[in-house]
Amino acid sequence: MDAISQLQEKVNTIATIAFTTIGTLQRDAPPVRISPNYPEAGSAPTPNPNPNPNPNQNPTPNPNPTPESDTEFAKQPKLMSADLVKAAKQFDALVAALPLSEGGEEAQLRRIAQLQAENDAVGQQLEKQLEAAERELQEVRELFGEAADHCLNMKKSD
Repeated sequence: MDAISQLQEKVNTIATIAFTTIGTLQRDAPPVRISPNYPEAGSAPTPNPNPNPNPNQNPTPNPNPTPESDTEFAKQPKLMSADLVKAAKQFDALVAALPLSEGGEEAQLRRIAQLQAENDAVGQQLEKQLEAAERELQEVRELFGEAADHCLNMKKSD
């Protein structure tokens, strides 16, 4: 895989990690009391418009987190940020491995002109080969047509 493709893949990895981290933090974050004037989330019973008869389907987060879930949640940002930093460092290493531009813009323009000249020369060679192949194909078609005609004429004379 070339360097640019590797960089694109690493950017996609970083974006995936970031989206997953944000989504996980939003999903698993314990409730926080906004103000002492607001009632607790679990203190007033709220009607459930969609009762879920099967508790295994689409479980809802626990409104009363336990100390164990709080410590588990506290570990998640550290692990996810470590993954993000690791991916960012890999990206930086890939960028550092890119070849440096030599000689500035003028040298790059000369190199581009040289590559275009090489490309034109190769293109002309390929064009000549294509024309020769098309001529040969036409000859083969004509010979095949003649051979088919001779075979048909031989069958008619028998």
